[in-house]
Amino acid sequence: MSKISISDLELHYSNFNALKNVNLEIPEKEITAYIGPSGCGKSTLLKSLNRMNDLIEGCKITGTVLLDGEDIYRGMDINLLRKRVGMVFQKPNPFPMTIYDNVAFGPRTHGVRSKVKLDEMVEKALRDAAIWDEVKDRLKKNALGMSGGQQQRLCIARALAVQPEVLLMDEPTSALDPISTSRIEDLALELKKEYTIVMVTHNMQQAARISDNTAFFLLGEVVEFDKTEELFSMPKDKRTEDYITGRFG
Repeated sequence: MSKISISDLELHYSNFNALKNVNLEIPEKEITAYIGPSGCGKSTLLKSLNRMNDLIEGCKITGTVLLDGEDIYRGMDINLLRKRVGMVFQKPNPFPMTIYDNVAFGPRTHGVRSKVKLDEMVEKALRDAAIWDEVKDRLKKNALGMSGGQQQRLCIARALAVQPEVLLMDEPTSALDPISTSRIEDLALELKKEYTIVMVTHNMQQAARISDNTAFFLLGEVVEFDKTEELFSMPKDKRTEDYITGRFG
């Protein structure tokens, strides 16, 4: 079952055609990875899935993006969309406030006032992000005092706190050391039991290790999209093969 269905998506920044006729079906409760060289449209497409590109001047989008069959660009409330589709960025970006307040931020924005309810939501999100045991005694401490790997898991907890259905991850481990990277990968595998995950990664080994499906991008186009195992072992397009065997990119 497709959670997100992308049809004939074109995206222009003024005169630059950043995405060309993208058609993709993103299955529910699986990890879908986007791979490809820098500047090929992976992050642009990722941000289109929760309308982050709306903020960019001169950005024009045509085509459709359906979330559970509903068009996110026509008539869907953007706040509701961003509650359903959470995002984790490349560099950890915790707010300069306590660990607790970072995670409670989203639920409060969406109107949760009860301390008991907030406590429950914060604990669940931190547990789901596999960081509760490390921070449960310092929830009132400033989040900026955490290590990079912990900050990134906190940002994942912050995204999970509003109980989204989809989690977008834009190179979530590129700023992290190998141990933290491995933790985030394990976490993604755990989270896909409950969430649909779309991840941009520069690390092909990472895509091969944890994703169920992989899309290979080149110059704004999806060259190939398949089950990860198929794409890496038997790519159908010569350009995919050249990229994954390291002949270019």
